[in-house]
Amino acid sequence: MKTLRNSILCLVVLLLTSPWLRAQDLSRYRNFTLGMSLTKLLERTEEKISDVKMIHGRPALIQELTWWPPNVPGTSVRADSVEQILFSFYNGELYNISVTYDRPSTEGLTEADMVKSISAKYGPATIVAPEVDSATSDRYNSKKKPVASWEDAQYSFSLVRSSFNDVLGLVALSKLTNAQAELAIAEAVTLDEQEGPKREAERQKKQMDDLEVARQKNQKSFRP
Repeated sequence: MKTLRNSILCLVVLLLTSPWLRAQDLSRYRNFTLGMSLTKLLERTEEKISDVKMIHGRPALIQELTWWPPNVPGTSVRADSVEQILFSFYNGELYNISVTYDRPSTEGLTEADMVKSISAKYGPATIVAPEVDSATSDRYNSKKKPVASWEDAQYSFSLVRSSFNDVLGLVALSKLTNAQAELAIAEAVTLDEQEGPKREAERQKKQMDDLEVARQKNQKSFRP
């Protein structure tokens, strides 16, 4: 009887906590999963490979895709509270999701309101100091002040406020892959700086060569 009672108690606890455990899956944001391939994400967003921007080609391939969720058909009204999402890829793997919320959709909402709403999906938040700096790279050309964060050993979600336009956003990332990407980006920047003079010289030489080819061609065909 005691064993049965303990088994029932364990079952009840499991049933009560399983929705909470599911709610704390920090590898997913809506229909997107950190670690998914670029090809799969293009299928889900109905974007084309030509929409993808290459940021760096070596020592690792860093790519970005900016996606705007579609509006309500036949109107200019957004069907979503998200204005746009910036997806970042490391060697074809999604490692960072940077969400910018639509300003009218968040008008009047306090940071506490936003934290409560996000916590309902991802569990309790850790409020961070307001003076802590950017949760994203400087390459996005604006500082983002963290408001609250949700994280586990592998993934991190941060509610952030842009100091550039005061718009709220959400940044989701894979900790390991994000660290690898940041190292690769730093190395790429160093390589670009080291090879900059050589590339500029090659560009100027090509420009002069092309100009000479055009000159010789036009010498034969020009009629005053």
